[in-house]
Amino acid sequence: MERSGLPFVTGIVHEHITMDSFEDEEQGQGGSDEWLDVDDDPSKPFLRPVRIYGSRLARDKDVIAFEERAEEREWDIDDHKIEVLELQSRYDTDLHWGLSEKQVLKNRKHYGENFLQPPPKPSAFLKFFRAVIGGLNALLWGSAFLSFLSYGAQYIYTDRISNDNLVLGCALIVVVHISGAFSFYQEFKSSRIMESFKTMVPRSCVVFREGSRAEIDVKELVVGDLVEINYGDLVPADIRILECQNFTVDNSALTGEAEPQKRLSVCTDDNPMETKNLAFFSTNAVQGTAKGVVIRVGNKTLMGRLAKLACGLDSGPSPIAVEMNKFIMIMTIRSLVFGGVFFGLALAIGFSLIDSIFFLIGIVVANVPEGLAVTFTTILSVTAKRMAKNHCLVKHLHAVEALGSTSCICSDKTGTLTQNVMSVAHLFFNSAVALADTSEFVTGQQFDMQDPGFAALANVAALCSRANFRPGQEDIPVLKRTVEGDASETAILKFMELQMGNVSRYRVNFPKLCEIPFNSTNKYQVSIHDMSKTSDPRHLLVIKGAPERVINLCTTILNGNEELLIDARQKEIFNSTYVGLAKLGERVLGFADCRLPLDRFPLGYKFSSEDPDYLDIGFRFVGLISMIDPPRASVPDAVSKCRSAGIRLVMVTGDHPVTAKAIARAVNILSEGNETIEERAERLGCTVEEINPTTIKAAVVSGAELKLLSASQLRNLLRNHTEIVFARTSPEQKYIIVDAFQKLGYIVAATGDGVNDSPALKKADVGVSMGIAGTEVSKETADIILMDDNFSSIVTGIEEGRLIFDNLKKLIAYNMADNIAEMYSVWLFMVLRIPLPMGTIAMLLTVLGTDVLPAISIAYEKAEADIMKLRPRNPKKQTLVTPQLLSYTYGQTAVLECTAGFFAYFLTYAQSGWLPGDLIGIEKKWHSRSVNDLVDSYGQEWSYEARSQLGLTSQTAFFVAIVLTQFANVICCKTRRVSLFQKGMRNKKMNAALIFALALVGALVYVPNLNASVNLTVLRPEVWLAPLPFAFFLIIYDEIRKFIVRNFPKTVVGNHLDT
Repeated sequence: MERSGLPFVTGIVHEHITMDSFEDEEQGQGGSDEWLDVDDDPSKPFLRPVRIYGSRLARDKDVIAFEERAEEREWDIDDHKIEVLELQSRYDTDLHWGLSEKQVLKNRKHYGENFLQPPPKPSAFLKFFRAVIGGLNALLWGSAFLSFLSYGAQYIYTDRISNDNLVLGCALIVVVHISGAFSFYQEFKSSRIMESFKTMVPRSCVVFREGSRAEIDVKELVVGDLVEINYGDLVPADIRILECQNFTVDNSALTGEAEPQKRLSVCTDDNPMETKNLAFFSTNAVQGTAKGVVIRVGNKTLMGRLAKLACGLDSGPSPIAVEMNKFIMIMTIRSLVFGGVFFGLALAIGFSLIDSIFFLIGIVVANVPEGLAVTFTTILSVTAKRMAKNHCLVKHLHAVEALGSTSCICSDKTGTLTQNVMSVAHLFFNSAVALADTSEFVTGQQFDMQDPGFAALANVAALCSRANFRPGQEDIPVLKRTVEGDASETAILKFMELQMGNVSRYRVNFPKLCEIPFNSTNKYQVSIHDMSKTSDPRHLLVIKGAPERVINLCTTILNGNEELLIDARQKEIFNSTYVGLAKLGERVLGFADCRLPLDRFPLGYKFSSEDPDYLDIGFRFVGLISMIDPPRASVPDAVSKCRSAGIRLVMVTGDHPVTAKAIARAVNILSEGNETIEERAERLGCTVEEINPTTIKAAVVSGAELKLLSASQLRNLLRNHTEIVFARTSPEQKYIIVDAFQKLGYIVAATGDGVNDSPALKKADVGVSMGIAGTEVSKETADIILMDDNFSSIVTGIEEGRLIFDNLKKLIAYNMADNIAEMYSVWLFMVLRIPLPMGTIAMLLTVLGTDVLPAISIAYEKAEADIMKLRPRNPKKQTLVTPQLLSYTYGQTAVLECTAGFFAYFLTYAQSGWLPGDLIGIEKKWHSRSVNDLVDSYGQEWSYEARSQLGLTSQTAFFVAIVLTQFANVICCKTRRVSLFQKGMRNKKMNAALIFALALVGALVYVPNLNASVNLTVLRPEVWLAPLPFAFFLIIYDEIRKFIVRNFPKTVVGNHLDT
């Protein structure tokens, strides 16, 4: 047990606190009095100045809210502020009798029906169609069209009809459908946001019409209806509360606050999100009853606005989609340029117009990496599956790389950074503060039950409670048990169960005789117990509640075995402790007890909760217990990793600024030594106006302050403060914050679990929802779901995303090399007019056959270095396809592979009597069926059939050479900068893929009938050795290139060679 001395000393943030600003939640802190004068005006909103470029933003009327989008404006209504009679007149209703049937029809026509109208959604067929024609598939469709066009032109205009182009076109169509179907399947369970909202909509409600009470379907409700809400009901519409009894609602899905919120019949705030006389559509009534009038229905409710905002948003293309679009544009332009150049060249050197067109089409098609679409989608899928094993479920494949590109995370607090469960954090007894264990895995921390101070506090905490464990949970760990009771009492019950053992059995010994439940007026709970089984039979009164209210009823304070009169010294200790705990964002409750004198309250006395005559006896104050939703143990380390990776982490929560700041400090979002302007001013003992704002890098901004900032002022705030916490934000404000970061050039990931988070999740480049605590709405809106609700899983996802960007660059370098080498062979075939080096089917066999598994195995390559130490990539400078990468593929690897291919090609001809020089310019005669006496270099005559067989052998040799040099290429592509000898061949998937590809080539070459079906033939063994020197040279050359890149990165040569 940790104890701190007197007075309470911590690294507390000294803010201006209004205790009632904690929403008077449950038995929460009450207003100020003689004990704790925390605020002269408890109704004053929690506002602090914000510094931007040295100017103070006070609450000036000249400062305007955002007007960039109508949807981003705050929910501007006044139904909660106007008088009841004016409200009655506005909606033509009677607040005693309800609406008439005639008025119901009129209001329904005027204000609309009470259901959420879903937006039109694309059909499954349209989604599949988009998957088939989108992205890289668009290039393949173009190539397929050109292939069919070439085949059709051959059929019409020439007598040499080859089926190669027809086969190519059909193969490409099959490829795009496979790739599209795969993408469609992966994203099959895409957004069903409106259906998710519907699951939260109540089905029936109690309404008063024409003086009669009736239960009707929620859809029949109209504006102006008088409704009744009871404990357990879902609120059927947005309602202005007219009367209520101890009415509490759970707004967590809308605001992110874990604590239930008290509702009243009076307006407490101009902001409709903050006032207590409104209850919102689909929130849950967790206590009491209420009667109110409907002011908004259907799409016009707050929930409806969230639905509309979330469904109507278009987050735009993902970062990888942008890169793919650039790649498609580059390849299209290059294909057309190369095709155009060689079309003109073909005409210039004497080819006919129709043959020149064939060359144009061939060059364009050959420049398109046909296999890239399949391998690209597969690599994303492989990475997504690997992330799923780390509790990161990817819904949309493009989100994989987008998460790796993230430069800013806008994180929710409750359930994401915290455990989403209230826990006892501190105890105050014997005039000192003790620290409780708030970790997710409590280590069995025990307080001394023999300590009189703790024993008295534990006794009151155990007895003065209405919370109970649900029966039948004896074998379940205490912290996992379900409790019937509110969040604060649940935390105390579990804590006391760990300390005392069986609390229920303990309570049986001291039966409850009378109880005064907590209410918002008294701000305390009282119970009286029968103590006849003890040595002191006097009745025991126990009380808990708002600390300043409880201690007002006390005359003494317990310190060990002593009861001390409450004097100025004790007041100082109490005040400093109370303020200190409150400023840590913790909910503080005070506890006291009293033995009732027998002369006034003899045994058998009938106590009354309606007319209590026992509250005037001076009580004994025994201590304080504070609670908080504590941070997850793994979050601080995850935050540190994000910071070292250059990622900005911003908290955006609907919770109170004090609580938000405390959690931000605890998890290091607000780092140690980085003060807000208020903290700096308090430390220096000056006003905020005297602080140089340019030296302040941390800020806590409330929703009320955010509302006063223009778009440009908000962006200035984001630029000039490296650590920011946004608190008390509305759903629209979360969306605005994400949008502002995006306009500053950040790639934003937003996390959340509630309905209130859904607009921001949809707007962000990557929306991340919680899998356990997350609502269905947030899960359907998100791109990625954290199945363990652990923020640290995001770090794993970012690392995978960064790795995949590197691996995709390697994939492009690998996939494009043989494509370009084959394109070069077409060029030389056309320019040198030699026999065809490589057939179309052989080209397809490389890009869609032998290349595929080695390409996919690149996804299993591990990071070359600690990529989480690097800054996020700049999407404007660090693109997927760079000039250096194109230079590497077009000018280095492809040239070497093409050279290897021609070496094997010419070697095969030379073995049969055709020297290279004699093959140049012979193409027309070589392919002529009428020439059967063509003479080789040694005077031998060759018939057409013999030449065709030799040509098939040489094309097979070229094919084998390309495949073998591609083996060397994929080995080179294992790393971009690190030496292959340092990385090694530890990628078992790649090793297996190479063995499989080699076996596939062997089968294609040597299996009878199979080789004939793909226009290949048997090769002599020595031909396989021909490309090996080139393969080894490629590996050696690439090692030299990487050495230069590593050691001379800033030189012209080093920069040019860095892919």
